[in-house]
Amino acid sequence: MIYEWRVYEAYPGRMDALNERFAKITLKYFEKHDIKVIGFWIAIIGTSNVLYYMLAFDDLAHRETAWNAFSTDPGWVKARIETEQRAGGPLTERITNMILKSTDYSPMK
Repeated sequence: MIYEWRVYEAYPGRMDALNERFAKITLKYFEKHDIKVIGFWIAIIGTSNVLYYMLAFDDLAHRETAWNAFSTDPGWVKARIETEQRAGGPLTERITNMILKSTDYSPMK
């Protein structure tokens, strides 16, 4: 099992739209394309325009297949464009990610 840690920095004033898109649209496409969500987080103290989330995949090949299918899904592409048009532009200013592998002694494998 591998994990992907993603950090989305929202444009000012667009964090609510980003959270709404994940809750109402993105999660359905993640499920459709076998992308397992571990969790989503926002800071209660600290920077308020950042969404953190973690995904799980069987291995790098699974991640590549699932992520490619998701990112090119016509329904997702259309929904992403529509949500950005309603918000007045892109929702995220910057996206960073890293792929993580559990240590031998980690409780989370």
